[in-house]
Amino acid sequence: MKTLLIVDVQNDFCPGGALAVERGDEIIPIINRLMPHFDLVLATQDWHPAGHKSFAANNNKQVGDVITLHGQPQMMWPEHCVQNSQGAELHPALQISAIDHIFQKALNPEIDSYSGFFDNDHQTSTGLDSYLAERNIKKLYICGIATDYCVKFTALDAAQLGFDTYLITDACRGVNLQPDDSTKAIEDMQNAGIHIIQSDALL
Repeated sequence: MKTLLIVDVQNDFCPGGALAVERGDEIIPIINRLMPHFDLVLATQDWHPAGHKSFAANNNKQVGDVITLHGQPQMMWPEHCVQNSQGAELHPALQISAIDHIFQKALNPEIDSYSGFFDNDHQTSTGLDSYLAERNIKKLYICGIATDYCVKFTALDAAQLGFDTYLITDACRGVNLQPDDSTKAIEDMQNAGIHIIQSDALL
């Protein structure tokens, strides 16, 4: 079963959002064109409680500071993708009706969840792994936001879990706190055995 996983294409990560990724909305038409070419389309959704410890305002820190949170380094972010807020909704230009299932992440206020599979300490699963295993899915195509954070860690976990993992690079955008963060993230994924492709290989 050919499976597409769309990572965090939410209002807050697109232009005008609380944690906007430059040109993040440009990937949406590409993703919409891809979806009919897949048997199963899944998505992840950042779904933070308002008191989440990854928010700078909840730690008296500045955005961009890094703290240690339960033994994990944690970037301090602006408040974003708060549960039941407009910012947390999948972007309205995305063909949401074509998505078969949405996996919410970062529900625990004490720890962040970049990966669509696990919280950052790898102690709590979102259920995505078991969902795929139940359907005997072995190959996963990944796209979304952001290349250097949630896309990267989702893809790395997919590869670690044994999925034949493909990154669709032109259907991703990065935060790029440093200018080459996305380039380095793609290199890290490639070094982990993830296939790096463009959408035209699937259309």
